[in-house]
Amino acid sequence: MTYTVALYREADGRYSVSVPALKGCHTWGYNIAHALEMVHEAASGYLDVLVEEGDPIPEDTPDIALDMAETDEAFVCKISVSEVAAVA
Repeated sequence: MTYTVALYREADGRYSVSVPALKGCHTWGYNIAHALEMVHEAASGYLDVLVEEGDPIPEDTPDIALDMAETDEAFVCKISVSEVAAVA
């Protein structure tokens, strides 16, 4: 499973990251690599809970809007989440 993620650099240098297709799935990291590691973990856990509760797995939301009002730097990328986590 692949999901689009948005990363924003905060004023303190850290990065906030979210998965728009997974409502409420947000985390942060000290740098881009750490933020991507953390969002992978957050998305995997999110999907695990959906499976445990018998809820449907959302499709990716590839079209997202970035709000650049409070940051000078933002990125959009995709992460792959193991299907094992989502199907277990």
